[in-house]
Amino acid sequence: MTLSSSDQRVANGSQTDSSLPAPPQTLRKALTVVTGLFFMWGFLTCLNDILVPHLKAVFNLDYVQASLIQFVFFGAYFVASLPAGKIVSWLGYQRGMVAGLIISAFGTLLFYPAASLISYPCFLGALFVLASGITVLQVAANPFVAALGKPETASSRLNLAQAFNSLGTTIAPQFGGWLILAGAGAAAGTAIVTDKMAEAAAVKVPYLILTAALLVLAVIIGNFKLPKLSDVEEDREHRGTFMDALRVPHLSLGCIAIFLYVGAEVSIGSYLINFMSTVVGISHQSAAAYVSYYWGGAMVGRFIGSALLQRINAGWLLGFNAIVALILCVFANLVSGWAGVWAALLIGLFNSIMFPNIFTLGIRDLGHLTSRGSSLLIMAIVGGAIVPVIMGYAADHYSIHHSFFVPAICYLYVVYYGFYGSKIVR
Repeated sequence: MTLSSSDQRVANGSQTDSSLPAPPQTLRKALTVVTGLFFMWGFLTCLNDILVPHLKAVFNLDYVQASLIQFVFFGAYFVASLPAGKIVSWLGYQRGMVAGLIISAFGTLLFYPAASLISYPCFLGALFVLASGITVLQVAANPFVAALGKPETASSRLNLAQAFNSLGTTIAPQFGGWLILAGAGAAAGTAIVTDKMAEAAAVKVPYLILTAALLVLAVIIGNFKLPKLSDVEEDREHRGTFMDALRVPHLSLGCIAIFLYVGAEVSIGSYLINFMSTVVGISHQSAAAYVSYYWGGAMVGRFIGSALLQRINAGWLLGFNAIVALILCVFANLVSGWAGVWAALLIGLFNSIMFPNIFTLGIRDLGHLTSRGSSLLIMAIVGGAIVPVIMGYAADHYSIHHSFFVPAICYLYVVYYGFYGSKIVR
């Protein structure tokens, strides 16, 4: 008897037989294990919000130069997404997750020589490798979680997993402020104030810890029996092409929505520390603690959204949240002092359900094109590379305070996608 390519993957891996539906208990265990990935990549991504002001000070960068941190990190999503889709299609979702963790661990390890060399380009190179690994993780884990149950509850399920992603983004600013910014501050208080090596070295220990954590997680995922999901794990000869996926209107419009949403979220998070330092005059380390409220709001919103989406249409909730985020951006743009700061921080709460809702709306009914659609949506995360540069340009030429009109424009399109663009055209 000759096995198909998908059967061979099952026979050689740890996944269960795709011909039999996985029991609910198995699906719940799988969701619990994979949720750890969401936490980890949220944590790693949000540490960039600490790296931006830290490396800006170490290398005396302007806002546009500092925005290269996010440009390179999220640019990797664009470069690596299509290869990541092929890797996941070839290895399967479980082994794809393990591969993503190993690549990410190599990226975090590269921070050590980058700090020793005191080289901004080396830091950017390490970030590119790290983000490439996270891209593979996202391409594998997002559609996997969406498929772990009934299609009508996919948005709810992905919001729950993304809530733990937001838990990572909530903790990361505290971790970074404590180990990176505080460490750099201690170095600046010594007799070697001008020694950039002492300031750059503040990232060594945190990223070595993260390297170890990623490798441990790779071992855990690699040895856990995840279920085989036949609806989204397609045979190689029937997997379709990326152009086939792009011809689906709700997916192609969803790619634009992901581009603009991620761009808005990352732009705000990247400049919050500088925004607060400028508007209310607090130190970078003190401001880092407030960044946790921004990302913590996203975490709370996703837990709430997971419950609401059991009853409320995903597109409608997406459009509503985008309207509120748009209003808050305008408020932060026009109002000075702490009122403007709290308006900016509150945006995180309404950002909460946007990514998981756009993602699940975009991959609905794609069937064997799911991994292709997932790759394209993850590729669109490159908005996190481009929009912060635009917002940085606005901050340099106008003010950090008035640069909030940039994310406001992004949220306007998300309003359209939630109410109209996400509808399936038959």
